[in-house]
Amino acid sequence: MRACTPCHGVQGRGTHDDYFPRLAGKPGGYLYNQLAAFRSGRRHYSPMNYLLEYQNDDYLKAIASYFASQKPPFLPRHPDTVSSAVLTHGEALATLGDASRGIPACASCHNPSFTGVEPGIPALVGLQANYISAQLSAFRYGTRTAIAPDCMQLVAARLSEDDVTALAAWLSSLPGQASTTPKPQGSLTTPLPCGSEPN
Repeated sequence: MRACTPCHGVQGRGTHDDYFPRLAGKPGGYLYNQLAAFRSGRRHYSPMNYLLEYQNDDYLKAIASYFASQKPPFLPRHPDTVSSAVLTHGEALATLGDASRGIPACASCHNPSFTGVEPGIPALVGLQANYISAQLSAFRYGTRTAIAPDCMQLVAARLSEDDVTALAAWLSSLPGQASTTPKPQGSLTTPLPCGSEPN
């Protein structure tokens, strides 16, 4: 895992670079799906594409399993630079959604603690605002895709720029938790079918 450490930190705890996410404790199935997407070129980031291009499935599963099992402490969050109104808007979208626009709550898939759900829905705690904003924007504009039906692309397409800013600000403000364990598979009924989840 030494090749992963400069960007993703020791044990995958993350670094102070906003754009390299925490990997530790995320569901192994989610991590494997992302590694496979970088290997195939479905996700685009040249260093990851290069590192993974010739790796086999067993190796990718071993990497995913390693990071899924890690529980290092959370890094400090960057201080918020947005208004309380923006944070309130982000909290409402994350916890309640907006039924009038067909936007489900983030909590309805990622679980109310935002620690993810096995095997394929990631945690949102421990991520920096710029990373969350960048990923939501990538889903909105189709530069990041998942296995069809691509539920994140469907949801993100309904978000405005202000929604993305608010969600990123509020989610990144969540404190690190003593338990980062994802919820077990089947513990939530998600509002949309999602291709990254098994039937």
